[in-house]
Amino acid sequence: MEINNLWESYAKTKDLNLREELIIHYLYLVKYVAGRLFSSYGNNVEYDDLVSYGVFGLIDAIDKYDLNRGVKFDTYAQLRVRGAIIDHLREIDWLPRSVRQKAKELEKVYFDLENKFGRSVTDNEVAQHLGISVDEFFKKIQSITTYSIISLDDFLDQKRDMIMDEPGIGGSLDANIEESELVEVLSAEINNLPEKEKKIISLYYYEGLTYKEIGKIMGISESRVSQLHTKAIIRLKGKLKKEY
Repeated sequence: MEINNLWESYAKTKDLNLREELIIHYLYLVKYVAGRLFSSYGNNVEYDDLVSYGVFGLIDAIDKYDLNRGVKFDTYAQLRVRGAIIDHLREIDWLPRSVRQKAKELEKVYFDLENKFGRSVTDNEVAQHLGISVDEFFKKIQSITTYSIISLDDFLDQKRDMIMDEPGIGGSLDANIEESELVEVLSAEINNLPEKEKKIISLYYYEGLTYKEIGKIMGISESRVSQLHTKAIIRLKGKLKKEY
């Protein structure tokens, strides 16, 4: 059955067999999102587990998708799939406590220094503040790269939950306004990032490229892309905490 006809039939009947056909048709989206996240998480999780988590997001997307809203399903579904994978990773608490602690310490250092100087701080300034060499600083950044990928998503989800749970706000026009403001603040802070970090955020989140592909475009190693991405996430979290 042609995909548009399949959608129309499912929207009318909610037939489980038709839903199964939609799941099979769009399974490539789950594999795409899981593959991108797996390349970032290294050896911490199994690829098949990420796919399994993502399928729940795909099913949720299919059940909630509204044909009349004019939103492309692929875009909507990828957000749901990514969200489902991140939710499950959060539930199983798959990262060592030591990694989380290192990340939070670095977030505080960046937050304090950038508030003090009123600008983005350099690697040398952060390393000097920590009393370590720049090479040691890079190793510290590299040790928390896995945490940084999921960390910003967690933070934004928490802020959305706070907006929706606020008395008299949840589900209202005010909630939509506050959500829009959160997106605007995030966009503004991305624009204020150092140029290389801003480019990596754009290529990774908006263009959907992998670290390897970004490295080729920018002429730097994959590990350097990972470091710059991690620093960008740390800066963004500090600035968003200040705003919210």
